[in-house]
Amino acid sequence: MPGIRLNIPILDLIIIIVYLIGIVVVGLVSAKRFRQSSREYFLAGKSLSWPVVGAALFAANISTIHLVGLAASGYNEGMVWGNFEWMATFTLIILGLVFAPFYFKTKISTLPEFLEKRYSSASRIILAIMAIAAALFIHIGMSIYASAAVFKQFFGIDVLTSIIIISVMTAIYTVLGGLKAVVVTETIQSVILILGAVTVTLFAIFALPAHGITGLAQFKAALKPDQLSMLQTHSQVGLNWYAVLLGYPVLGIWYWCTDQTIVQRVLGARSQRDAQLGPLFAGFLKLLPPFILVLPGVIGYVLFRDLIGQDANQTLPVLINQLIPTGLKGLITAALLAALMSTIAAALNSAATLVAVDIVHKIKPDISDEKQVKIGRLSAVVVMILAMLWSTQGGKYSSIFEAINAIASDLAPPITAVFLWGVFWRRGTKQAALATLISGFSMGIVAFILDLPVFGTEKIITHKLGIPFMMQAWWMFVICSVIFVIVSLCTPKPSEESIRELTWEKPSRVFTQEKFQGLTDPRTIAVGLLIILMALYIIFR
Repeated sequence: MPGIRLNIPILDLIIIIVYLIGIVVVGLVSAKRFRQSSREYFLAGKSLSWPVVGAALFAANISTIHLVGLAASGYNEGMVWGNFEWMATFTLIILGLVFAPFYFKTKISTLPEFLEKRYSSASRIILAIMAIAAALFIHIGMSIYASAAVFKQFFGIDVLTSIIIISVMTAIYTVLGGLKAVVVTETIQSVILILGAVTVTLFAIFALPAHGITGLAQFKAALKPDQLSMLQTHSQVGLNWYAVLLGYPVLGIWYWCTDQTIVQRVLGARSQRDAQLGPLFAGFLKLLPPFILVLPGVIGYVLFRDLIGQDANQTLPVLINQLIPTGLKGLITAALLAALMSTIAAALNSAATLVAVDIVHKIKPDISDEKQVKIGRLSAVVVMILAMLWSTQGGKYSSIFEAINAIASDLAPPITAVFLWGVFWRRGTKQAALATLISGFSMGIVAFILDLPVFGTEKIITHKLGIPFMMQAWWMFVICSVIFVIVSLCTPKPSEESIRELTWEKPSRVFTQEKFQGLTDPRTIAVGLLIILMALYIIFR
C-alpha cells in the first residue's frame, strides 16, 4: 500500500491487526442489530451499569494525546501535568453528586436538552453547536493527529495513511453500532490501556538500576528542579498552583459535567444510583494516570534524554522501542490504538446525537425515529471527514496535550457558567443564559484565533499579554459570570414551577436531600475519594 514502510516485527504486526479486527467485530456484535430505535442507538437503551459507565468515562477521556502528551509533558516539566488527572477526580465527584441526579430525573437524551428545560430552546441549539465544535476540534481532530504523528515515527506509516486507516476502522462500528457498541468496546479498551501503560511504567522503573539509579535520592538528583512536584509556584508553562486551582475547575466542569462526549455515558445509565456511582468509579481510575502516564516521561528524562533531546513527543516511542520486547510491543501499540479509537468513537457518537436530537429534531419535530438514526449516522461520517481535515493542522502546536487544553480554555467558560449558575441560582434567566453563551462563544473564537500560531509561532494572548491558558479560562469564566448575573437581574424572574426540578434550593441540599445509605452511598464514597485525593496531594506536593 502506498505510504506504508513497515519496520515492525511480524509478531507485533499480527497482534495489532488481530486487535483492530477484533475490536470492530466486538463493537458490531455488541450492538446486536443495526436497526435500532433512537433510544437504543444514542443511549444504549438506558441499560448501562455503574462499572460500565465508569470504565467508559475513563476510556473516552484517555486518548493517544494522553499517552503521548503526558509522557512528553512529564519529560519536559514533570509531575505538575498530573494535576489534569487528579483534578478530574474532583470534577467527577461534582458530576456524580451535583449534576447526575438532575440529568437522570429529567430523562434527557443530551446536555443541550437539559439547558432547554432550564432556560430555552435557543440555548439548546447554541450549546449543541459548541459541543459539535468541541468534538471536531478537540476530541477527534487532535486525537487523530497525535496518533498519526507517533505512528509515522514508530511504524513508518505516513501521517495521511495513518489518519485514513484509523478513522475508517473506528467509524465502522461507531456509525453502525451506536452508544452500546461504543461503551462495550471502551470497557475492553480501558483494560488494555491500563495494562499497556503499567507495562511501560514497570519496564522503565526496572531499567533505572542499569543506569546507576538505585534509590529515590539518586533519582531526584538526576531530574530537573521540581520535576516530581505536583504543586509549583513558578511553573514555566503557567501551571502554578493557583492557576490549577482557579482554571482547571472551569475546564473540568465543562468537560466532565456538561460535554456530551463524556456525559452521554451517564445519560445511558440504568438507574440514578448507576448514574452517580459511575463517575465516582471513574474518579478512582483517574488517580492512576500520573503514575502510569506522566511518571514514565519523568523516568524517560533520566534514561534517554540524550536520545530524545528536544523532541519530547518522542518520549513514549523511545521508551517502547528501547525497553519493550517483541510481542509486548504489539500489546502496547494496541493500547495506543485503544486510546485513540475510544476517544474518536465517543466523540463521533455524541456528535451524531447532537445533530440528530438537538438540531434536526428541534427544527423538524415530526421526523421519524428511523430517519433520526440515519441522520445521526450520516452526521458522524461528515464530522469524521471534517476532523480528519482539521487534524492536519496539529503540527502548528508545540505540545499536543497543551493544544487540547488551550482550545478548551476558549470554549469552556460560558458553558461552565450557565450550567453552574443554572443549577445553584434560581434567579438565573433564559435571557442571561443566551447572552452568556453567545458572548462567551464569540470571545472564545477571538481568543482561539489570536492564540493559534497561523502567522509565525507567537501566541498573542499567551506570549505577548502573558496570560497562560489556564488563567485565560478563569478570567473568561469571571466575565461570563458577570454577564449572566447582570442580565438575570435585568430580566424577569423564571417561575418557580419551571425550575423546581432543575435547580438545588441551596448548595447544602446536594448532601442532605436524601437519607444516607451507609458505606455504599454515593456521598460516602465521594468523601472517601476526596480524602484519598487530599492525601496524594500532601505526599506529592
